[in-house]
Amino acid sequence: MGKPKQQVISRFFTPKPKHEEDPSTSTTPCTPPPKIAAIVSFSPAKRLRTSQLISPQNKLSSSYDDHPTKPTKTPKLSTHGDNPHTPLPNPTLHQKFLDKLLEPSYHLLEPSKCHEIANLKYTPLEQQVVELKTKYPDVLLMIEVGYRYRFFGQDAENAARVLGIYAHMDHNFLTASVPTFRLNIHVRRLVSAGYKVGVVKQTETAAIKSHGSNKLGPFSRGLSALYTKATLEAAEDVGGGDEGCGSCNNYLVCVVEKGIDLEGCGDDVKLGIVGVEVSTGDVVYGEFNDNFMRAGLEAMILNLLPAELLVGRPISKQTEKLLLAYAGPASNVRVEDVSSDRFSDGGALAEVMSLYEGMQETYLLDVQEKEEAEMKMHECNQIAIQGIMAMPHLAIQALGLIVRHLKQFGLERVLCLGASFRPFSSNMEMTLSANALQQLEVLMNNFDGSESGSLLHCMNQTLTLFGSRLLRHWVTHPLRDRNMIGARLDAVSEIAESMQTHRTSHTSVLEMEGADVTSSQAEIHHIIVSVLSTIGRSPDIQRGLTRIFHRKATAAEFIAVIQAILIAAKQLQQLCIIEDKSTNLQRETLHSVLLRKLISIASSSTVINGSAKLLSALNKEAADRQDLHNLFIISDGKFPEVAEGTRRVELANEKLDSLIVVHRKQLRIHKLEYTSVAGITHLIEGIKLNLDFNGSSN
Repeated sequence: MGKPKQQVISRFFTPKPKHEEDPSTSTTPCTPPPKIAAIVSFSPAKRLRTSQLISPQNKLSSSYDDHPTKPTKTPKLSTHGDNPHTPLPNPTLHQKFLDKLLEPSYHLLEPSKCHEIANLKYTPLEQQVVELKTKYPDVLLMIEVGYRYRFFGQDAENAARVLGIYAHMDHNFLTASVPTFRLNIHVRRLVSAGYKVGVVKQTETAAIKSHGSNKLGPFSRGLSALYTKATLEAAEDVGGGDEGCGSCNNYLVCVVEKGIDLEGCGDDVKLGIVGVEVSTGDVVYGEFNDNFMRAGLEAMILNLLPAELLVGRPISKQTEKLLLAYAGPASNVRVEDVSSDRFSDGGALAEVMSLYEGMQETYLLDVQEKEEAEMKMHECNQIAIQGIMAMPHLAIQALGLIVRHLKQFGLERVLCLGASFRPFSSNMEMTLSANALQQLEVLMNNFDGSESGSLLHCMNQTLTLFGSRLLRHWVTHPLRDRNMIGARLDAVSEIAESMQTHRTSHTSVLEMEGADVTSSQAEIHHIIVSVLSTIGRSPDIQRGLTRIFHRKATAAEFIAVIQAILIAAKQLQQLCIIEDKSTNLQRETLHSVLLRKLISIASSSTVINGSAKLLSALNKEAADRQDLHNLFIISDGKFPEVAEGTRRVELANEKLDSLIVVHRKQLRIHKLEYTSVAGITHLIEGIKLNLDFNGSSN
């Protein structure tokens, strides 16, 4: 007998037809598609192949269950012998087999398509991240974990792109990290890219956690600060640095609009705009009717060049188109939509008035001054409230939206005592149109949009940052009054002449009649140049004063600003008018009336005495070392509460120092000393101990 014919493997996958027919006359029914045994793949190319295999399989399986005998266009694997005992393949079992061995494709990771993703097991830290992102969905969060700040999920992807750092998968999230001591630099880079950055810090230390009820859980964390481009310079921890924005303004501008119900107006609207420079306290407001081209809105935007835009919804398409054209992807201007419906019925004025009432209570609780201080504060508030009441309706509505926006940063105080409200257009100044600003290249050139080569760039010879900002306002808002133009010209000309004379006659010898007068003028020029040099080397006084008003300045920054004011005031005092009442003689050292007036205010006894009093109570060396315990000078009986706290701290330090002797004996380390890590003092370095010495483990 011959050897039996070996059966092909395809017979086990081909179902047998129900009826025996002649092969020459019958058509063979098509079979379901073959099942793939196993393809283990993790490469991007093979993930695509996997998804292509899984998706059609679900469709074919469902159709196969509904119509098992319906022919399909899928070709058979083989036409050789049939096996009557071969069962039909089970699609459900095969799908489980694929799900177990194959990595799911990206489209299967959506919650609607994958029920397992919704039940992911998060680590305690990841659970905190999920809760924080749910609470702050529009904020890029930097979460403190140990000695690094970590980003998670989409925040990690954005941070990796902006900061140029590495992002990788860790458990369930994409993550990236930066060291804690680089927080200032990285926050500025993220904010400059247009992000709203939130810093989440640990609210408890390891020592407190180990002795608390949360010893087995993760560190407690909470949002400690928010930063945006418009609020960065006035913010705590990272604001006021030398790497700041310098002379440029960072206005926060809110735009609201209202339709004009008049025939023939078409798409004309009434706009209300408020711009706030949080770092300097400058507040600009305006309300005007604008045409279809939104020329008035464009002029105000080009004048202020806002770093952030608050858009009060609802808003027309023409207005939205212009704002989005300015805040394009390449501009890094942040745009936030807010609803203005809540302030449509007078709620904006109530919001602003409540801010002033809260400011009055806070001021009294913090200062506890006498009746004179209370009366002065009440008078200042009344002046500010009267100015707000005189603002147009839509401008007040925009101001209310800005107040609510700044409350989340803790910077709403800028709209109270320290703010200077001014209308965008007035009778004393010209308001240049957008066409004039662009065609005349007043602020930027038409080649690449930078300041280089513009009118402002050619005129800017200032020595200080706040002087450069003031010149920018002068260029964009020329004076209209002839007397004011002449007064400003005389003041600037005298300063420029003093600087030029000081350079040319620095080494000259005076040997002529009237040498005393010439020597006096040379001395005046020397003093002016000295004052300008001193102020030029000092920090940004304007922004420094605003940070002090916000209570965000450090001790070293406070001393630097007040000291610069005191030195400049003492030097300017030499240029004031000296009047001798006994001889009825008056010697004018300066010719410009406006310049003499400004110098007399800056060098008044109130400024000098107040600055000297503040500096006499602080220790500059301790401020430079960030030693807050020795910052206040309490030797002359001032600050009794600080003196009592210092005494208690010294007693606690003495007790801790006495314990180090006990620890040396217990650990048998004679040179054991306390160490400090990340600002936490009196720590003992961890040592692997042999507890079984002398038969005792105590």
